[in-house]
Amino acid sequence: MPISKKEIDKQVNSPEHYISGDLECIDAMVSIFGLKRTQDYAEIAAFKYVYRAGKKAGNPAAQDKAKNIWYTRFSMGDDPRK
Repeated sequence: MPISKKEIDKQVNSPEHYISGDLECIDAMVSIFGLKRTQDYAEIAAFKYVYRAGKKAGNPAAQDKAKNIWYTRFSMGDDPRK
């Protein structure tokens, strides 16, 4: 059964399991490693999502593609959460 766009958006943009207290993981990464290194990580993560799109059981390709876009945008300095 396909996942709705609303559910995909929920899983891609600030998913609950990426947040600890008031701090999202990507923000903690920027704080610890710096923006440039976190953007480099995001570029690599974007590749990962395209590479495995549609290959995970129970995870439709649409979610992996959306995550690719999210990480690509972040790697380019465009925070998709804003």
